[in-house]
Amino acid sequence: MTVLLAVVIGLLYTLGFYMLLRRSIVKLIIGLGLLGHAVNLLVFLAGRLTAGVPPVVPLGESALSAPYADPIPQALILTAIVIGFGVQAFAVVLIKRTYEVLGTDDLNQMVSTDREPPPGEDEE
Repeated sequence: MTVLLAVVIGLLYTLGFYMLLRRSIVKLIIGLGLLGHAVNLLVFLAGRLTAGVPPVVPLGESALSAPYADPIPQALILTAIVIGFGVQAFAVVLIKRTYEVLGTDDLNQMVSTDREPPPGEDEE
């Protein structure tokens, strides 16, 4: 299971970096999402996969008995998911506004943020 998860993480990193190198800003956001998922899986894998019991101390005992699942990586991943969703939502709104102003999502055509005046209208 660990080897399969490592291969999936490598594949997600590869696809994420590939998408970051594309000219479309939409593909850039998809690449950021794939990289976020790869990082979350990497943290999950680093926390060791345990098919044990949940990390709850039974009544009458003062410590956990092995094996138990480590809750810290899981909490970090939940936090990263929420933060990643917020960043992606902001980026989607930013892309939408950029497309409305410039009329393109191609990064090579985005040379200026200034709007062209409509024909017949003078610049002031």
